[in-house]
Amino acid sequence: MPKMKTRSAVAKRFSMTGTGKFKRRRKNLRHILEKKPHKVKKRNGKADLVHASDHNSIKRMLPYAAKN
Repeated sequence: MPKMKTRSAVAKRFSMTGTGKFKRRRKNLRHILEKKPHKVKKRNGKADLVHASDHNSIKRMLPYAAKN
């Protein structure tokens, strides 16, 4: 069976945690930051986990992620 290709765009945006969940960056931190509260900017700077409903589609696009 041939090798499966990894979606390179997905590989740049998501990484797998030790427990098998996918980690992602948050949005809304590029421009127009003056009017956003400090609490929002602080929260958006941290990583977040991918929602469970999207887990299978990302897993399909990253066939060689560490966990099964």
